[in-house]
Amino acid sequence: MQKTILIVENEFIIAMDLKVMLERQGWRVLGPVARVAHALRLLEDELPTVALLDVNLGDHPVTPVAEALRSRGVPFAVASAYDKPELFGGAALADVPNVGKPTSEWSLLEEALAALTSRRSTSRVEA
Repeated sequence: MQKTILIVENEFIIAMDLKVMLERQGWRVLGPVARVAHALRLLEDELPTVALLDVNLGDHPVTPVAEALRSRGVPFAVASAYDKPELFGGAALADVPNVGKPTSEWSLLEEALAALTSRRSTSRVEA
């Protein structure tokens, strides 16, 4: 089964760079989407393997998307320049991998996604 990733990012260039890079590595990308409501609609139709979230989408935090992902058991990471994204996005972002922003090391992103994917597989076995 092909790995899928939901990208929630409101900066168009960053979103497209992530999409192209991930598709080259064999991921099927849901989105990218720039708004909380759009991300939540996508989650109604399909659950991704993992998700990558920007902390701030304009004037709105990504928190509702993070909470929806947690409740559905979908692991996610954030792409943020904040050292502590939870200070801006709430408890739903606590202890979540942060690949940084800008993400200059694509291998770091790849490793984070691989870790998230294996963690999801583990959590399914334990459930």
